[in-house]
Amino acid sequence: MRFFYSIERKLQARWKGAGRIRTTTLNIGSITTADGSALVKLGNTTIICGIKGELAAPPVDAANKGYIVPNVDLPPLCSSRFRPGPPGEQAQAASQFIADVIEKCDTKEDLCIVKGKLSWVLYCDIMCLDYDGNILDACTIALLGALKNVRLPEVHINEETDLAEVNMKQKNPLNITKHPVACSFAIFDDTIIIVDPTVEEENLSTGVITVVTDEDEKLCAVHKPGGTALSSEKLQDCISRAITRNKEVNKLLNEVLISVKPK
Repeated sequence: MRFFYSIERKLQARWKGAGRIRTTTLNIGSITTADGSALVKLGNTTIICGIKGELAAPPVDAANKGYIVPNVDLPPLCSSRFRPGPPGEQAQAASQFIADVIEKCDTKEDLCIVKGKLSWVLYCDIMCLDYDGNILDACTIALLGALKNVRLPEVHINEETDLAEVNMKQKNPLNITKHPVACSFAIFDDTIIIVDPTVEEENLSTGVITVVTDEDEKLCAVHKPGGTALSSEKLQDCISRAITRNKEVNKLLNEVLISVKPK
């Protein structure tokens, strides 16, 4: 009984500041051997993302685009809830969620080198180093930060040999026009909604919802894997908080990018 009383007290304390999000820190360029990287801490949840580019033929149904292939890894080192072996259900769901969010970034056309002939494939390895809830928000920020940090060498097709020539001395950033940001909430019987839930709050909640918005305050996606139903009024509250969160994350991202820009 004392355990549940303690949890109730914690929820009451969080409810008083239910719109508060844990301290978020971002460091880009953390992995020097990658084409782009970022390290994110959201409270205790820690995510690192490394991006590596390879050359390949563009998709048959999208000859003017490249590929972005995200993979979320939740290894045993980040939490005892995860086991060694192939990706579990949560890791697979997170990878698919990130892939859906990336579609909103409008960067794939920038990855095409020669239409129908050559394009970039960006392999985005996202690993959790410490798991304390709200993995989707942290992964989204880490990937966005890593994409902004990507520098790809110039590539040309030699007309005589018809082979790709890579100029490692000249590297260019990606042209990222959209910045979708995820904001997750734990639901407690549609009466209490807590933003940025910890793993303890996720386990005790009756549902979780993730809202994705862009910098134009447009709704990009809503992800709700079952659980308690949410009223339209509560959903609108979540969307409003997600819009504010997007501004906070983009401000942080811009500050970090300015701080690492060569003077």
